[in-house]
Amino acid sequence: MRVLVVEDERMLADAIAEWLREETHAVDTAHDGEAALERIAVNDYDVVVLDRDLPLVHGDDVCRELVESASTARVLMLTAAAEIGDRVTGLSLGADDYLAKPFAFPELAARVLALGRRSRPAAPPVLRRAGITLDPARREVFRNGRYVPLSKKEFAVLAELLLADGAVVPAEHLLEKAWDEHADPFTSAVRLTILKLRRKLGEPPVVETMSGVGYQIP
Repeated sequence: MRVLVVEDERMLADAIAEWLREETHAVDTAHDGEAALERIAVNDYDVVVLDRDLPLVHGDDVCRELVESASTARVLMLTAAAEIGDRVTGLSLGADDYLAKPFAFPELAARVLALGRRSRPAAPPVLRRAGITLDPARREVFRNGRYVPLSKKEFAVLAELLLADGAVVPAEHLLEKAWDEHADPFTSAVRLTILKLRRKLGEPPVVETMSGVGYQIP
């Protein structure tokens, strides 16, 4: 999934981003509300982890802008304001979930994953197709009963291909969902990742290339 972490405490923002990257998500960061709105206008995020007390543009206003723009991104408010009234206000603004600081990173990651599922059409908790089984929660992949060790990027790309349910997935979509904003749109990263994924999944080949269009698991 593509996640935006909006947090003005840079060390905390970096720590959250690193933890979520370990969960195979593509993560961007912003340290004020204005930068967050700029990134949201350009990128298609599944989840926005949003601190409430932000400089330049308050987190509440960022949340309102997301709701008014009819964005499909789910919002997890992450803030030190933990009173019931604060939570009610945050949720009434349109936030989908609310987590008070201090928090446990595993809980944050679990909430992000749950919200990410809600940002897309309903999908089963375990993805299966063409003899492949992918468990997002356990981050495990099997092909015909054989465990397949994958890198984070390979796992993320395979998940997107399985979520497409046989449809062709453009390389641009894979780049958007599996890499962060620093990825070069002209890079060969997607093609090389697909090549490694094919090799690890073994025979017979299961990931097909549709020339000039994208990739699919039929």
